[in-house]
Amino acid sequence: MSVIVVEFLTLDGVVEDPDGSGGTATGGWAFRHGPEAVAGDKFRLGTLLDTGTLLLGRKTWELFSKLWPGRTDEFSVRLNNATKLVASHSLEGVSAWQNSTLLRGDLVAEVEKNEGDVIVIGSVGVAQTLARHGLVDEYRLLVFPTAVGAGRRLFETPADLDLVATTQVGAAILSTYRTR
Repeated sequence: MSVIVVEFLTLDGVVEDPDGSGGTATGGWAFRHGPEAVAGDKFRLGTLLDTGTLLLGRKTWELFSKLWPGRTDEFSVRLNNATKLVASHSLEGVSAWQNSTLLRGDLVAEVEKNEGDVIVIGSVGVAQTLARHGLVDEYRLLVFPTAVGAGRRLFETPADLDLVATTQVGAAILSTYRTR
């Protein structure tokens, strides 16, 4: 089992509001660079969507459950068919997006008992919790050539990572790191 965190990131490390849906003053920074970097399987998840489990926080799940279910391209079909766990203490149900299950118990315990790969998409609080418990094995960061100066950052504490690969994706760079 591996825990893989995938995030949009600015040059100055901000992950907050890449699409502008959060209404922040600097939001929408990822989408200003065109569709090449934000459309399709930009994080190179491939068959992980078929075999792994997506782990989403409430805000990310609510946004995605409005965006993805009606799409029919190859990536969207894989994403829609993927098994999804939703970490939330406030949601009553998750029927709006197929194959979603509400995770109300202890997040760390649930991830530790999972036998397959777990992919955290967005959901910064979930990613940070798993990192604090030493559960993140890999980060796939799509870094955009933008600095916004302020906003929530992925890394709360120092982290030593090993660079595995980099690939240009439109205006952004996909950097893959493994934890030490």
